[in-house]
Amino acid sequence: MTTSHAPTRTPRPSVAVDAPDRRGPAALIRSHPLVAFFALANLLSWAAWLPYVLSQNGLGVWDFRFPDLLGSGQILGVLPGAYLGPIFSAFLVTAIVDGRAGLSAWARRLWRWKVAPRWFAITLLGVPAGMLLTGLVFSGGQIALPSASALLAFVPVLLFQFVTTGLAEEPGWRDFALPRLQNRFTPLGAAFVLGPLWGAWHLPLFLSDWGGYPDASWTRPLAFLAFCVAFNIVMSWVFNRTGQSLPLSMLMHVGVNTFASVMWAELFPSLDGELALVAMAAGAAVAAVVIVVATRGRLGYADRIDARTEPAGAA
Repeated sequence: MTTSHAPTRTPRPSVAVDAPDRRGPAALIRSHPLVAFFALANLLSWAAWLPYVLSQNGLGVWDFRFPDLLGSGQILGVLPGAYLGPIFSAFLVTAIVDGRAGLSAWARRLWRWKVAPRWFAITLLGVPAGMLLTGLVFSGGQIALPSASALLAFVPVLLFQFVTTGLAEEPGWRDFALPRLQNRFTPLGAAFVLGPLWGAWHLPLFLSDWGGYPDASWTRPLAFLAFCVAFNIVMSWVFNRTGQSLPLSMLMHVGVNTFASVMWAELFPSLDGELALVAMAAGAAVAAVVIVVATRGRLGYADRIDARTEPAGAA
């Protein structure tokens, strides 16, 4: 007669309730915050832009045209995707990776208006002056007087761009991504990483009237990418030299947009859309080279930056 015995069970190790989950999307984002940010920014924006690209404002697959608001369908077709991409992705990844402390540092740069007055002059006057000089060179000195309506519209359009394009993009590209990239690479290396990624985010819009479709040449996206790479170097320098002031980055960004959309065609009617982008890219490249040489590639980056401005998860 045999005696049966209950099988011996190996006790499982107890798991702490508050142990961090090392699996799943949140863990992946914590391990690769920069990759997560760039992937989310593109995925969310491109998904939101798909109806606009497929509509009569773009490829014409969808028999619908976005209604004009303030004279353009881009406000309803493009802005939602812009807000959903860089700024929302930066907020989400920062919250997951760095928590409240990271969000506080991220938000502080957004409200960092206290900078030396000369940087406001460089930002608000330097961009129009540089674009004016570039236009004169590429137009062979042919310049026309702007209309009164263009002069009156400049400041309102600049302010509108500030709370739309500037607010949608810069909290992501410069506030979130640039400090982390500069922690991993040299300042110039970080600029060369961020510039092409910033430019590539816009590429689907070249299949819409935002990018001049269907009349625009295939070279237009290439000129735009070249501009983004060069101008990002200039913006990185301003961002670093102003103690990582995001409002100054936003003003510089929208200063280019406003001058290009309001003043460029008025001042230089001989420069069409293709040549205008080439001229802007060339002007930004000259400014970038001057800054790289003058700063020896440091782009105003300080080795010791107040820890309160730095994100905890820099990788």
